[in-house]
Amino acid sequence: MNRYLIAPALVLFLSSVALADITGQPRVIDGDTLEVAGQRIRLHGIDAPESRQLCRRDGERWQCGKDATGVLEAFLGGRPVSCEELGRDRYRRVVAKCAVDGVDIGEWMVSRGWAVAYYQYSYEYSRAEQRAKSARRGVWAGEFEKPWEWRKQQRKRR
Repeated sequence: MNRYLIAPALVLFLSSVALADITGQPRVIDGDTLEVAGQRIRLHGIDAPESRQLCRRDGERWQCGKDATGVLEAFLGGRPVSCEELGRDRYRRVVAKCAVDGVDIGEWMVSRGWAVAYYQYSYEYSRAEQRAKSARRGVWAGEFEKPWEWRKQQRKRR
């Protein structure tokens, strides 16, 4: 057999084995991370406030990170999710697009203002973010640091 035909076929086979669909009952870790079937899954293209992150609304500090987590838990409501693995992040977590009852969870979180589009990795949710920002939903109802900026500040304080 011609080795030039075998190599591409082998690459396709291995990539299909490595990237799998993951389905099951989710456990919400935070506003952009789930655990499904024993796999830690980072939702593709979004970044939600961290659990300890505080935001400002009407001059008051509020626990926007905890609220984002709670909103995601309530939305999922114990329903099974289906995730399509897209790759791995630097922490070896699965990065995936996940849906519940056919609804893209990442888009849902961004469109309601509980996560922002993570432009470093994708522009897929930019329209959803603009809608949330215009309507002042979720974190857009006040002032907040982008989650990646907040994490950077936390690392500097250590």
